[in-house]
Formats: sequence, C-alpha cells, structure tokens
Amino acid sequence: MLETLLPILIFAALALAVIGAWRRIRLWRQGRPAEVDLLRGLAAMPRRYLVDLHHVVGRDKVMSNTHVATAGGFVAAAVLMILVHGLGLANPVLGGLLLAASATMFVGSLFVAKRRRNPPARLSRGPWMRLPKSLMAFSLSVFLITLPTVGVLPQDAGSWVLALILSAVLVWGLGEMVFGMTWGGPMKHAFAGALHLAFHRRPERFSTKSGGEGRSTGLKALNLDDPDAKLGVETPSDFTWNQLLGFDACVQCGRCEAVCPAFAAGQPLNPKKLIQDMVVGLAGGSDAHYAGSPYPGKPVGEHAGTPHGPIVAREGKALVDAETLWSCTTCRACVEECPMMIEHVDAIVDMRRFLTLEHGNTPNKGAEVLDNLIATDNPGGFDPGSRLHWAADLNLPLMADVKQAEVLLWLGDGAFDMRNQRTLRALVKVLRAAEVEFAVLGIEERDSGDVARRLGDEATFQSLARRNIATLAKYRFQRIVTCDPHSFHVLGNEYGELGGPDFNANYEVRHHSTYIAELFEAGRLHFAPWKGGSVTYHDPCYLGRYNGEYEAPRNVLKALGIEVKEMERSGFRSRCCGGGGGAPITDIPGERRIPDMRMNDVKQTGAELVAVGCPQCTAMLEGVVDATAEVRDIAELVADALVARPAAAVVDAAANKTTAEEVS
Repeated sequence: MLETLLPILIFAALALAVIGAWRRIRLWRQGRPAEVDLLRGLAAMPRRYLVDLHHVVGRDKVMSNTHVATAGGFVAAAVLMILVHGLGLANPVLGGLLLAASATMFVGSLFVAKRRRNPPARLSRGPWMRLPKSLMAFSLSVFLITLPTVGVLPQDAGSWVLALILSAVLVWGLGEMVFGMTWGGPMKHAFAGALHLAFHRRPERFSTKSGGEGRSTGLKALNLDDPDAKLGVETPSDFTWNQLLGFDACVQCGRCEAVCPAFAAGQPLNPKKLIQDMVVGLAGGSDAHYAGSPYPGKPVGEHAGTPHGPIVAREGKALVDAETLWSCTTCRACVEECPMMIEHVDAIVDMRRFLTLEHGNTPNKGAEVLDNLIATDNPGGFDPGSRLHWAADLNLPLMADVKQAEVLLWLGDGAFDMRNQRTLRALVKVLRAAEVEFAVLGIEERDSGDVARRLGDEATFQSLARRNIATLAKYRFQRIVTCDPHSFHVLGNEYGELGGPDFNANYEVRHHSTYIAELFEAGRLHFAPWKGGSVTYHDPCYLGRYNGEYEAPRNVLKALGIEVKEMERSGFRSRCCGGGGGAPITDIPGERRIPDMRMNDVKQTGAELVAVGCPQCTAMLEGVVDATAEVRDIAELVADALVARPAAAVVDAAANKTTAEEVS
C-alpha cells in the first residue's frame, strides 16, 4: 500500500511546491528591476549558504549545530526520499543513507523543541511553535517508512491501518517542509532565503579574493538625472525585486530586535517587525497575524497595506508609521546580526528619501538642518567663513596656499563645535609632534553630506559631495585623515560612486585612530607612561560595523600603556550612542535615552574614563546626566601623553634622511 501512496504523496507535494514557488516569484517581481547576474548568483549560492554565512550563524554555537543537523538532514533526506520512495530506486545503500539523514534531522528537531519550550523574547511564536512537531513528523515518518528498504523490517510489516497512519504523519511533514516552503509558513525562509543569498542586493558582502567576508556599507546613489525615476520608496513595489525577496527571507529569529538601540530605548521601531510589515505589504493584508514583539507603544493589528499602496500614509492605516522610520540611528547592528544578511538600513533610508524629497516631511529639526546645509554648507547654519576661527592661533597651512601635502586634515563639522574643537587641537598637536606635513581646506571644506543622506535628502548630499570632490581634485595629497567616522565613511565608501572609478584610487582615507597607530608603529610618536585611572573604549558604529576598524583604537590605547576594560557589548556588538542617522535631529521620544543605556554599560565596567573616536559619540555620551566616567577622545589622550623623541631616535631619523637624500 505504501509503495503506491508514497510516490503520489511525494510528487503531489513537489507539484504544489512548484506552483507555490511560481506564485512567490510573481510577488517578488512586482518590485523594480535590478541588475543581477542570475547564473553566477545561483552558482555561488551553495558556498554563500554553507560557508560565507558561518561567521554570523556560528555566533550561537548550539543553534548553529542544530541548524546543520535539521537543515542538512532535511535536504539530504528530501533528495534521498525522492530517489528511494518516489522513483523506486530502493537499495540498502541509498536506504541506509536516508535512515542516517532522517535520524540526524530528528536529533536536530529535538534541540529545536527544547529551544521552543521557553523561547527568548526575540523569537516569534504563533506558527513557529509548531515547527518542532513538523520537523519530527517528517523525519520520523521517513525513517520508519524506510526501515523495510534496508531489511530491518519485512516489506509487508504492519497493517493497512499503520500504513495510513504513517502516510498521514508524512503528509503533515511534507505539508510543512515542502508545500509550506513556498506557500507560506515557518519554512518559507528556506526557499526565499536561499534565493536571497543568490541574488543579494550586495553580492560583494560575501567571499572576497582573500577568502574573507566582504564589506559593503555605502548607501546606493539615486539617479537624480532621470525624470521618470521615483525619489525613494513610496510603496512596497518601489523596492527592487531582490529587496522584496530579501524581506521574504526573514526567519523571524529576532537577532536584529535584540541589538536594536531604538527598540531597547522604547522608541517605536523593531527591525524584525519592520521587515515583516514589508512582507505584509508584498502580498497585501494586515499585521494582525504577526506573532513577535510589536513596535514599542504600538499594538499589533494597527497596520495594513498593499503592494502598490503607500507604506506611510498621511491618513488611515498604513504599513509603517513615519516615526518608526525616523527612530533608526542607522547603526547597522541589525544588519550585522542578521543570519540572512537582510539590509534593513538600506530599506529605511529608501523610505526616508521619499518622505523627505517628495513630501518634505522630515520631523522636528530635520527641515531646519537640511535648509542650513543648503544655505551655509553646514548643519548648524554657521557662517562658512568661521570654520577656522577656533584655530586662529595654530597657523594651520591651507591647501589653497601649499597646493600639496602628505596629509589633508578633514575637519568635519566638529570645527563649529566648541567641545570637538578640543579634539581637533589635540589632533593637530599629534600631527606636528610626528612631523607630518599636513594642510586643511579651510573655508573650501563643506559638510560631507552624511546627515543629509541619512535624513533622506539625496539631492543635498549629492550637491555637497560633488562640490567637495571638485575641491579635492585641485590638490595633491597622499591621504585624508579625519577624527569623524561619519566623514571617514562617506569620503571612503560613498563619494566614489559620484566621483568616478578613479576617485578613491587617488588617495586613502584614514580615521585618526588608525593614522595615529601607524605613526606610533613607524616610531614617529613617543608617549609617557599612563598614570590615569581605568579606561574602557566605545566603538563608534561608523568606524566599527561600517568599516571594520576595531583594532587600531585599541592599539593606540595599548601604546599609551592603557589596559582596556571591555564593555559587554563591544566590537561588532557595540551599542550605538544614539547619535547616528540624524536621530538626535529627528528626536523621536522613547521610554529612555540611548546614550544613557550606553553610559550604563560603561558604569558596569567600573571604568573612570571612556575613550571615544567620534565627535557625535562624544557629544551624546557627555550629555548623559550623572555620568560616572569622563569622556575623552583618543586624540586628546595621545596629545596629553606626548613626550619628545629620545636623542637616539632623533639621530637615527637624521641618518635615515641623509641616506635617503644620497640615494635620490
């Protein structure tokens, strides 16, 4: 009886899965076109799934191994089941392999069941709670049905009643594992997730020539010269089709939710819920069936939408409220933790672009800041001619006068901030101590455009960027050095798309901590032993997660004789200070402040001082009331520790200079 039923059940499930896949693909294809190498993506998919995701999935060792057992066991069992029971290629070897695969899957499902007995708050419930039972139903039924194939049981073992029971259990398993994979349900991520990796919006994030993870964090530019192009994303169908595919790949694990600073602060943002709202809009409907944590302060069931309807509506129900989008600090903690490599920040900025460019709907001081950038080239609305007033006594060389230098010192808009002026003065002192030939642009320097771009004003960003690019092209220098990670990121990763392929080939961009570390390694800086108190270090988001620089700042602190007392959330899991993405400007209220939470992290280390490497981090952390630790920029710590070069070092430097002149 089973010999007759099994092929029917298996191929019926496969046929329904194919129909479901076609329906799903049609939903994704509602999005805008995207340039994707389909064949190369499909060819790269196995490696991306099995190798390139390991550094993210492997952070949770137990669930990583559980996933290997369940997913690997399922794939192997499904293929072997088709061969053995679907096509009738029954033999002891294939049967034995099928038993091993289904047993492995069953063991993995036991760990899934254990996880679901008392799941973490970040995990979605609802249909996901039935997943362990479905995994067990599939693996156990396949295992029992295969026993006669390997001779463990006779071919006619059991009655027709037992055969029907096993078939029913198998149907349950097939329905979830195969049919549900394309029609919806907890296993949907397996189908959409695999294709998302193949057709990822940023394929450069995967393996590079060096064999490591690529880093692609710069926002994509809008083509403002195309009169037919929509400025940003108004409806779900305005996303590219592979972005919609990426949203559909969400496994609802909630890792993004667990690390989101806005969610932790009680602001109306949950990155997992945001992605699921986009999935709702993809097919049309409401969020009434969402089974995870809601946006803080916003009950589930209030949002609805359609593929071609507005995501943010001015009246009535919408997929997302505007304040949800403006709560994001663009820290990329969600993207860093996502095991499916979904690009949450790209989507948020795309939606902000429409609100800003089409509706001029930027909350609180957003409109004022953007107007200031247009009128004065800086967000504070200061007189551009006052950019160097803080340095009147420093006699800084101007690029307009010297024409070329070893280093172009990019001041950033911290030049208008009295607190950051102390950091800049310290950095100038360090550069002069190392005898670095540097110059500044002075009044020729404009805002990098970072704030405008994160607030969605792509037009102002591109205007500022193109004028800065034209200014930089007039002079010769080896590298740009800046103490602002936001300027560092924009100059190094986002100007290139506007300045042509040779833009970033002409020079290097360095964060000041990286450059100071290089100067110390070259023997150009010497420090007195550290005599201060205990120190911790706060990783700026735009230096760490955006650009992968974690070691240089710590190396500088180590060179000063400081042993860093690491916070629990440091490195790639560092908690955002709350200063990025224009968040202090839009100022969406929550239950608590993000910088207060970060300073509480500092307090837990017992450190008396927190070292930083970003003017926005400095401003946010120093704004915390009753802080237990002093906030100092790395440049300030280095400047305070400077000592004259030992006599022997001076003699060696002079000898090296003489030798170099003789050789030339």
